[in-house]
Amino acid sequence: MSPYQIVCLLTAESGRLRRFFANLSVMTALDLLPRLLHRDGLMLIIDKPAGVAVHRGPKGGPCLEDAFDPLRFGLPRPPALAHRLDRDTSGCLVLGRHRKALDRLGKLFKSGRIAKTYWAVVEGQPEEDEGEIDLALGRLDATRGWWMRPDPQGLPARTGWRRIGRSADERLALMEFTPHTGRTHQIRVHARAMGWPLLGDPIYGHTRNDGRNEGAPPLHLHARAVVVPLQDGKPPVRAEAPVPAHMRDALALCGLTPDLQNNDEQPNMQHDAKHEPLAPTSRRP
Repeated sequence: MSPYQIVCLLTAESGRLRRFFANLSVMTALDLLPRLLHRDGLMLIIDKPAGVAVHRGPKGGPCLEDAFDPLRFGLPRPPALAHRLDRDTSGCLVLGRHRKALDRLGKLFKSGRIAKTYWAVVEGQPEEDEGEIDLALGRLDATRGWWMRPDPQGLPARTGWRRIGRSADERLALMEFTPHTGRTHQIRVHARAMGWPLLGDPIYGHTRNDGRNEGAPPLHLHARAVVVPLQDGKPPVRAEAPVPAHMRDALALCGLTPDLQNNDEQPNMQHDAKHEPLAPTSRRP
């Protein structure tokens, strides 16, 4: 049995994972509080679980935003999304704690000053050890929502990459991606265009999965780290999310041992008490 077949066998349990998320009602504080990676008076960074939408879509259903109220930590309103991750992507997600913080974070994301690092397992091997993909992207068509495709007339999109591991049979590779722009599905479409789609990608992968194939592996894409230069004159905030359980077997096959995966069950939360706001009073707006 090849390493690739082993991964598929191990991730057959993803059917249970998908049923779990499908039956998930509303995320609770107990789900998110242990997932805090960073907390200060301006923002929170959490470790988003895979399989949960960050906000409610046109069809409704539970979403991560439903769990934000217990994350107020003394402020009159819950935090809000400063950006988004796809439903099946796990890892670092930045939240702004109030309007001014969200405005600041929005400008930082738009200007590309926030550095994001993703880990992904792809099917196939790049010919080089590192490189950059410069390929404009546009919507596939009006009937496919936010599905994307390479499009010379689309918006500019650039993604840096380097290979950090490979399986013995070279059917899988562990990649580090650093997107320099923030287009929808950018990493996924760029990887597909290069000939090495992400393992478990239900849209752009080799094996499409419409949700009925319980033996298909889940998407192997993880927002590993984020660096936010939130306050001028101060060191940037750095956060790193541990590898999710569903990716550990594939990462091990690509040569990344558990100690290098930083696979603690609970992330180590950073808390800047100096910038923590006081509890609100009745006079606070």
